[in-house]
Amino acid sequence: MTSVLLVDDQELVRLGLRALVEATEGLTIAGEAADGIAAVALARATRPDVVLMDIRMPGIDGLEATRRIVGDPDLSHTRVLVLTTFELDEYVFDALRHGASGFLLKNTPPATLVEAIETVADGGALLSPSVTRTLIREFTANAPRRPRPHPRLADLTEREREVVTLVAEGMNNKEIAERLVVSPATARTHVSRAMIKLGARDRAQLVVFAFQSGLA
Repeated sequence: MTSVLLVDDQELVRLGLRALVEATEGLTIAGEAADGIAAVALARATRPDVVLMDIRMPGIDGLEATRRIVGDPDLSHTRVLVLTTFELDEYVFDALRHGASGFLLKNTPPATLVEAIETVADGGALLSPSVTRTLIREFTANAPRRPRPHPRLADLTEREREVVTLVAEGMNNKEIAERLVVSPATARTHVSRAMIKLGARDRAQLVVFAFQSGLA
């Protein structure tokens, strides 16, 4: 059973999310919070598998709450899935940098949200191609930066570096396999090895490492 913590300052939104989770076999509610401080406290008390996190909230926002949850050793298995109203939210990259495993819009179809919860709970990451590519475009256009290569970047093989770059472009394993003319299983292996070598929690963090290392 996958436990889900709902975090949003709008009661109506939480009500809708609760109805969806309670109606889905295999999911259960760990609790609800209306602000970031309560979210962190409740996460530590209930240790949920997934936190559905709003960004804009009173007190500490979803970014800081995500940072505190992800940085807590006792919550190493907890994954944060950010839900927001705006695809061009300027906080998207910060959410991923702080450890969020995915990003979805609040108008996402219910079936897609359930799939995202299950994906993140299984240790995967959820970044739709449109969101990822928008993120790349906005970040590269509006955030001049000096690359800060990951300290273990040199451990990657040439193919693994290429795969990390493709992940940062928003490609899934099937698309990477087609681009590199390899099997999906081989593409998945390259992604997994790159994650292990770089110490990435999930696929979303690979995107962050790619940006920071100048690979994207």
